[in-house]
Amino acid sequence: MRLADRMSRLGTEAAFEVGARARALEATGRHVIHLEIGEPDFDTPSHIIEAEKQALDAGWTHYPPAPGLPHLREAIARDSTARRGVPVDPSQVIVTPGAKPIMFYAILALAQEGDEVIYPDPGFPIYESMTRFVGATPVPIPLRQENDFRLDPDELVRLVTPRTRLIIFNSPANPTGGVLTREDLVRIADVARERDIPILADEIYGRIVYEGEHVSITTLPDMPDRTIILDGFSKTYAMTGWRMGYAIAPPALVEPLTRLVINSVSGTSAHQQLAAAEALNGPQDAVDEMVEEFRARRDLIVDGLNAIPGINCLRPKGAFYVFPDIAGTGLTGTEAADRLLNEAGVSVISGTAFGKIGANHLRISYANSRANITAALERMCSVFAPTGV
Repeated sequence: MRLADRMSRLGTEAAFEVGARARALEATGRHVIHLEIGEPDFDTPSHIIEAEKQALDAGWTHYPPAPGLPHLREAIARDSTARRGVPVDPSQVIVTPGAKPIMFYAILALAQEGDEVIYPDPGFPIYESMTRFVGATPVPIPLRQENDFRLDPDELVRLVTPRTRLIIFNSPANPTGGVLTREDLVRIADVARERDIPILADEIYGRIVYEGEHVSITTLPDMPDRTIILDGFSKTYAMTGWRMGYAIAPPALVEPLTRLVINSVSGTSAHQQLAAAEALNGPQDAVDEMVEEFRARRDLIVDGLNAIPGINCLRPKGAFYVFPDIAGTGLTGTEAADRLLNEAGVSVISGTAFGKIGANHLRISYANSRANITAALERMCSVFAPTGV
């Protein structure tokens, strides 16, 4: 079977590959602690599940409008307006099966061969993969540990060229847990306005913040009209398997993005949209409790990692990942991830899965119980301590 040339430019997501290797090891009888996948280990709150059942019983099993049911689009607009402090009209909301399509649609709509897309390194690998797939050139902007894994606005200015068609950032960030400051966002907005460049602001972890508050770039002058907000339900409401995401788009992009929905997936499951509306309209206690538990896990894993010789781990301000520097152990991220899985039964991801800057890093998800995190740290010591570093 002859594949189109563009398929050679399409990457994958390491978390699924690493998870598959870990499950294969488990099939041999080994016990594996999973710290590789970015998935809350909590159940979807019961009132959301009940809303889904009621929607099915009521017959919500037919084609929905391509951009989403009005009921959910209105709920998203209200929630975003309240949380971000920027008015959102329901007509700006586009609902998709998961948030990844928003990345794909935004890049497809705005970039083509000869264009450039600036994206974070380390960052979610699909940014680079989709950019290459559409024929544009991905341009990484480094996020360094010494700068709290925040981008350097001066470096961003140097990377922008007449061919730049889109700037992508993620705050709070996967894989680092880094959070951009308001001052960072002001500088990014200045560049976007001066060079007339759209922004894709990945805010999927916007509710999972431990210090301060999440700031959206859309709160800055003129930015709502040039920013696509990516958000969804997977992380906030432990709904990863539901595949429910959405964009809040500038009015000029609503029709093109909706056309991409029509041409790719037609729409998003109607009954699940009603459950998603209940997630936003119903009680938020489960979200608050989950974030507090993640905070405790964050402190547990950061303190534990920093107690291991050769490891330097920042305390992330958001999301549920750490991205420790392990250079002092004498191992690369790839070597360490392999040894941790095969020798200690701890499944993590090499930092190189998220960009070149991750060569001496691991990405570790603390979306697992405190008991499992404690056990994983003990197993990690058995791998790293014998190095003598």
